[in-house]
Amino acid sequence: MRFEGIYTPIVTPYNADFSINRDRFANTVEHLISHGVSGIVLAGTTGEYYAQTAEERIGLMAFTMERIKGRVPLIIGTGAMATAESITYAEEAKKAGADALLIATPPYAYPTEREIALHALAIDRAANLPVMLYNYPGRMSVNMGAETFDRLGRSPNFCAIKESSGDPNQLHMLARDYPHIQLSCGMDDQALEFFAWGARSWVCAGSNFAPEAHIALYKACAVEGNFDKGRRIMSAMLPLLRVLEQGGKFVQCIKHGLTLRGIEAGPPRRPLQPLNKDEKRELAEVIKTMNVAINAIEKEA
Repeated sequence: MRFEGIYTPIVTPYNADFSINRDRFANTVEHLISHGVSGIVLAGTTGEYYAQTAEERIGLMAFTMERIKGRVPLIIGTGAMATAESITYAEEAKKAGADALLIATPPYAYPTEREIALHALAIDRAANLPVMLYNYPGRMSVNMGAETFDRLGRSPNFCAIKESSGDPNQLHMLARDYPHIQLSCGMDDQALEFFAWGARSWVCAGSNFAPEAHIALYKACAVEGNFDKGRRIMSAMLPLLRVLEQGGKFVQCIKHGLTLRGIEAGPPRRPLQPLNKDEKRELAEVIKTMNVAINAIEKEA
């Protein structure tokens, strides 16, 4: 499977009582597809999979596939504490018709690189689907390195990686030593660097509410090879990326950003709390400024 373009880890809109609002979820799917994203990622961190029951997660798999109707690929996350649980999600994803799986390091357990590889291989054997790995040591506390990638080389299904370590050396290693694993940007403020090193896709939560900006950067760099234009677009996006990352309110910002686009995403599930009025105002202002700047860049091209 080839990963090209913008892949959105979709949010899960909730009602005031924290139940899933399926109508708004369906509207989000339509919003993303109509604005040109290349694929949707279900059960990513942005979707708050960690705060959902197994029944809710499995139910959303079939529901999302029914709404996508084959228009874009669906990648389904298998994240869980235990390998057996991840295997269950992978098997259910296959039943639902997923195009690929997203496999991350199990949290809290601190597995070794060998154990990470064995975890991923067990999921692969159970589902036999294309896999995008997800390396995020900042959240999982352990890193996927050379030993992991070497062990995973026994299966051709491991075809891509969402690389979110933030370490340029990791990016360089993947680009040079593992060219068969497609690079997908997972560190938003390094998107320009990823495209320079050959990445052809970007898994970006901000594309829930700003798909146009993310697609503009992808097209400038990966399609047109115009890195001068790409630098200007990236410069316009950086203030937003800083707001998203500061203060530990990433999911809340993404959900409110979607609300600003007319799809009420509701509150995050506890223990997370919604943005306050000042935070909402700051986010709205930085989005508006970014859009004005990128529109001007696009008109000049």
